Amino acid sequence: MLSRYEQALEALNRRARLRALEGRAGIDFTSNDYLGLAESEELKSALIEALHRGVPVGAGGSRLLRGNHPEHEALEEEAKNFFGAESALYFGAGFAANVALISTLPQRGDLVLNDALVHASTHEGLGLTKAATDAFAHNDVTQLEDKLRAFRASNAEARCFIAVESLYSMDGDLAPLAEIAKLATAYDAILLVDEAHATGVQGPQGRGLAAHLEGQPNLISLHTCGKALGVSGALILMPDILRRFMINRCRSFIYATAPSPLMAAGLRTALKICAGADDRRTALQARIAQLNTHLQKLGLPVTGTQIQPIVLGADRRALDMAQALAREGFDIRAIRPPTVPEGTARLRITLSASLAPANVDALCHALAHLMQEHAA
Repeated sequence: MLSRYEQALEALNRRARLRALEGRAGIDFTSNDYLGLAESEELKSALIEALHRGVPVGAGGSRLLRGNHPEHEALEEEAKNFFGAESALYFGAGFAANVALISTLPQRGDLVLNDALVHASTHEGLGLTKAATDAFAHNDVTQLEDKLRAFRASNAEARCFIAVESLYSMDGDLAPLAEIAKLATAYDAILLVDEAHATGVQGPQGRGLAAHLEGQPNLISLHTCGKALGVSGALILMPDILRRFMINRCRSFIYATAPSPLMAAGLRTALKICAGADDRRTALQARIAQLNTHLQKLGLPVTGTQIQPIVLGADRRALDMAQALAREGFDIRAIRPPTVPEGTARLRITLSASLAPANVDALCHALAHLMQEHAA
C-alpha cells in the first residue's frame, strides 16, 4: 500500500534531493532572523508582559467567530499606520497569506503576471486562481510590458495583477520596483509586492522597498512577520475595500483558526523595535559589506543584500559543501531544485545583525579552502 511512497523517496535520494529535518547546530548563516530579534530580550519581555495582562495563547476560533481578539485589531491598526497603508489584515503565516491573496482577489477573466522566480507560495496561489496566469522572465521589465500591452489590447476592462518580490529569497537581488510600478499605473494593473525579505531591513524604518508606494490604490504589499520581525504570521497591506472583500470571500481567512493573540501582541512590539532599529540595520549592512569583500576576493559574484547565494550547479556538490561547512561549525543549507531552477543548486548564506565580524571572517576562510576541495 505504501510502496509507491517509498519508491518516490528512494528516487529523490538517488538524485541527492531527499529532504530531512535537521536540528540547529553551528553558527547561524541560514535563518531569516535578519535583525536578530527572534531571541531578543525585548520580544521575550513583551510576550511575558502580554501573558501577565491576560492575552491568550490561542484564539479559539476563526476571526469571524470568537477568534477575533483586540490584539489582532490593535496590531492591524498599528501596522497600517507604520507602513502607511489604508488597511492591514493579519494572517497566521506568509505562505498562507500569499496563497490567500492570489486565490481570492483575481477573478475569472482577469490576468496574473508573475515574475518567474516569485515565492512557491505565490505559485501555489496561481494554481488555485480562476484568473489566467502567465510568467515573465526574472526582472525583465521589457517582457512584462509586452505582456501587459497584449492583454490590454483585447481586455480593456479586466483586472490585471503583477506579482513580484521586492528582494528575492533565493537570489538575493532586488526587483526594479520603480519601473514595474510605472507599468502598473500605465496599464491599470494592481501591483502585488511580496516584501518578505525586505521587511525590517530595507526602506525607511525597515518599511520595505515599496514604502514610497504605500497608500496608492493599486498597491498590495505583504510583510511576513517571522523573518526580520522575529515573531510569526504575515500582514497584508491594501486598500480597505480589498480588506473587506478578503474577509468575505477568502476561504483560508474565513475558515482558519485565527493567529495567536499572543503572537499579535509580540508583533506589535516588534514593529516598534523595527521603527527604531537603525543601529541593527547599520550592523547588518556592515556584515553585508564584509562578506562582499571576502567573496569578491574569491572571484564570486555578490548581491549586496543579506541573502548571498553561492551557485554550485550540481545537487550533490551543494550537499557536500553544506555538510563540510557543518563540520567546520557553520549552519548553511544546500538549496536544490525544485526550489531553484535545474542546474543551480546552491549554498544560501544569510546574514544577521547579531553576527560577530569574526564569524563572517571565519566562514569565508572555511569557504576558501572548501571551494578548492569540492571543485566541480
